[in-house]
Amino acid sequence: MNTAQTSQDSKATASEPETTMTGGEMVMQAMLAENVELIFGYPGGAIMPIYDALFDYTDRIRHILVRHEQGAIHAAQGYARASGKTGVVFATSGPGATNLVTGLADALIDSTPLVCITGQVFAHLLGTDAFQEVDVINITTPVTKWNCQVTVAEDISPALAKAFYIASTGRPGPVVIDITKNAQLQTMALQKYQKCQKIRSYRPEPIVRPSYIEEAIQEINRAERPFLIFGQGVILGNAEKELFDFVEKSGIPAAWTIMGKGAMPTDHYLNVGMLGMHGNAAPNILTNTCDVLIAVGMRFDDRVTGRLDKYARQATVIHLDIDPAEIDKNVKSAIPIWGNCKETLPMLTAGIKKRAHPLWLEEFHKLNEVENEVVIQKRAKSLNRPPHYG
Repeated sequence: MNTAQTSQDSKATASEPETTMTGGEMVMQAMLAENVELIFGYPGGAIMPIYDALFDYTDRIRHILVRHEQGAIHAAQGYARASGKTGVVFATSGPGATNLVTGLADALIDSTPLVCITGQVFAHLLGTDAFQEVDVINITTPVTKWNCQVTVAEDISPALAKAFYIASTGRPGPVVIDITKNAQLQTMALQKYQKCQKIRSYRPEPIVRPSYIEEAIQEINRAERPFLIFGQGVILGNAEKELFDFVEKSGIPAAWTIMGKGAMPTDHYLNVGMLGMHGNAAPNILTNTCDVLIAVGMRFDDRVTGRLDKYARQATVIHLDIDPAEIDKNVKSAIPIWGNCKETLPMLTAGIKKRAHPLWLEEFHKLNEVENEVVIQKRAKSLNRPPHYG
């Protein structure tokens, strides 16, 4: 065969379309399909095939190289909370994966959507205590919404599709996909990534029960000292307008948890401050004298309630939450309303009467005035205090 013929053959070969792909390339195809624009990570041997694949996608996906995996996951949390998108993290096996645990726990508690992809040792070495082998699945089970280990390349696509779907739907949370190195390196037939739309065993949002809606409407309409407390669930559900409409029509004083800040304008005349041990006096004190307590998208954590045996003892509690596990977990509700508050709040708004509670609202304002005066006096006293030199 002459040189010219060899050159023609190589050109023909070069022009032929790719028919195979590696597991690492499948990961990057998934990132593009899920509209991932930013990845936070720190490379290592067990995830290097994915990083090799990432090299060909740097014109479309930006990677932020951190100095520690914990920094990566906290950065991804911040990105997810600020953007409303799912944060993505890459980490290697063993200590790389275990360094994510604090961030995973934080993301689970704070309902932050994350997809964390960790490298793992070759599948044939699993269970042999190989170099930097750690049982990532059992370690991260308590601090993830879902996790999965992938040992063959063909399973990467469906696992990642489920991961993004689970992380971002219903009550958001972190997901870990642990991929063995052989699965990242394996070659498979070229395939198109398919986004997940439904999982048979997973229901992101519970079915709303109309009977509880009607019962709640009746309680709200006859309440004389109703009080509304709202949390981050309003923000995660994009239900700020629905909350505003409900408060405006009902005339009910409303207070926010620290995670719910921003769901309602703080200068609104019905916004009476922040709940909890670092919050304002009025909402904390008057929680215990209200007759109906409406909790929206919050979980009654101990920083809000204090002693549960003394919390809201006179109130009929109506709890709206997308996660059925949160209802009755800490504070027993008389009327549980499961579902996304973007859907359930308008149902309540449609049925309640337009009212005002001027005398009840005035109690909040008076306590806030007392608190403000105390704060002013403490500040003045501290300014007059001589410097302390230890």
